[in-house]
Amino acid sequence: MDPDLTLIFAFILAIVMMVLPFAYFVNQRVQEHEARKLELKARVEEAKAEQLRFANGDYSKMEERVRVLERIATDSNHALASQIEELRRLDKVAAGPQLAEPIE
Repeated sequence: MDPDLTLIFAFILAIVMMVLPFAYFVNQRVQEHEARKLELKARVEEAKAEQLRFANGDYSKMEERVRVLERIATDSNHALASQIEELRRLDKVAAGPQLAEPIE
């Protein structure tokens, strides 16, 4: 084999060995960027759907809370105190077993 041909082959091989890892790194970054863009688009769509849901009048949870507050405000003091305690117990149960304290 001709020494000049061997030198050219080695030079081309060295260039390919330098370019391929760089191309792999760039490809990985592009893939991560595309995944992040899709995730952000999904979040935007979720936010739009949430806004649209409230724009259509889906206030059932808020209405239920307002009804409970009205009922608590109009009941007698004893009933008010017992309902407040009941709500506190429900919050402790919903918060998880690590935050729950024994009920007296």
